[in-house]
Amino acid sequence: MAFRFLPFRPFAVLVLALWTSWCSARTLALTFDDGFNPGKQPEAVQWNAQMLEALRDHGIKAALFPSLARMEGAGGMALAAAWARAGHLIGNHTASHRSLADPKVSLDWFIADVQAADAAAKNLAGFVPMLRFPYLKEGDTPAKRDGMRDWMARNNYRSAPVSIDASDWYYNIVYAAHLKAGDAGKAARLKQAYLRHLLDRAQYYDGLAREVLGRSPVHVMLLHTNQINAAALPDVIEALTAHGWNIASAGSAFQDPLYAQAPGTLPAGESVIWAHAKALGVAGLRYPAEDAAYEEPLLRDAGLLP
Repeated sequence: MAFRFLPFRPFAVLVLALWTSWCSARTLALTFDDGFNPGKQPEAVQWNAQMLEALRDHGIKAALFPSLARMEGAGGMALAAAWARAGHLIGNHTASHRSLADPKVSLDWFIADVQAADAAAKNLAGFVPMLRFPYLKEGDTPAKRDGMRDWMARNNYRSAPVSIDASDWYYNIVYAAHLKAGDAGKAARLKQAYLRHLLDRAQYYDGLAREVLGRSPVHVMLLHTNQINAAALPDVIEALTAHGWNIASAGSAFQDPLYAQAPGTLPAGESVIWAHAKALGVAGLRYPAEDAAYEEPLLRDAGLLP
């Protein structure tokens, strides 16, 4: 009797393989905050070119959310314009890079700060009215959170949340310290630890998404324009793809309905996946979700602190 089913086995195996592939498919887009500052970063032009080259070589269209304070002037904006010419999405990361969760930052002041950045960046070719909140903080009170959401809706602005948050900024500080001390060996080891960190955070947030959403969305990963990403971006891309991640364009990623949602958490912000989990009462969530305090002990134990 068993032989009667033999003709159907190749088809069943194919269906099972496709189903397994679909269920495990993971996709993300790369987005970068801040922009480079030629006035304070002598290597800014080189670092900017390295990052754009890595994205070009891998056929990736990312997004840049420049903050005027982090670029400080025409030189920094010229580097942001290179991203626009390369076909990357350009958004708004405010003028002053102040947190809306800071009690000293009023809603009116924050809106004016967003408008100042909009005026400076809106003529760039790839600009879209999307706001990446500094530090991913969207307000410490209902009035500020909801007032900003109302302003954005009335002014055709979209939020640009992330689903995968990480601490690349901290790894950058440690990486730069090793290079400044002339310890290329530790810098190389730190870069490998950085790749493991990003893979770990991507895996974590994808698992959390499957838990709270019942699916793996098209993820948006938050990174920054900095020295470690200038050096490691080709390795980051290759590590992600080697671990089963497809890399989509940032523009297509933001079409996932996840990013149109507005979880009702306070303080508002963090990864949008984290916010959904918080709203549902998922236990064990740390706050802030990503921070140097979590990474410093790991690097100390690995002998990778300066």
